Amino acid sequence: MDFVLNKELENSNLIYVDLIKAKSLGELRKKINQAKGLVVVQGGNDEVNREVLENRKVDILLNPEFYREKDFIHFRNSGLNQVLCKLAKKNDTAIGFSFNNLMHSEKSELTLGRMMQNVFLCRKFKLKMILGSFAEKENEIKNQSELKSFGAVLGMN
Repeated sequence: MDFVLNKELENSNLIYVDLIKAKSLGELRKKINQAKGLVVVQGGNDEVNREVLENRKVDILLNPEFYREKDFIHFRNSGLNQVLCKLAKKNDTAIGFSFNNLMHSEKSELTLGRMMQNVFLCRKFKLKMILGSFAEKENEIKNQSELKSFGAVLGMN
């Protein structure tokens, strides 16, 4: 995503990133190898999430709950499990949560529940967590106090 900065935003402590989004594992590997600096990858299906967390070049897996269909009978299909959390811990990969993803979700209550499940797993396995607005438009940017409140709702410290 490319952003246009104005004078007011240049002096703030916002960080702008290009998200890596891929439709296939081959395309994902190619984009990760070409990436420089902070590598942030949009979560996807189970294969994509595992590939991202196995790769040492990736810094942040953003929204592992993205593109999930149905929940399972006894637990949520949140995109993370104990195996993926152990891989993230081993490769020092942070898990990212996007406020913008929740705002644009068709079933926001389901997405919120999956995010809370992922925060629970991240706390259990002592993973790094990143919370941001990840806005695509300037009017979608949230301030720090709103994001702190959102983090508290998710269960972050």
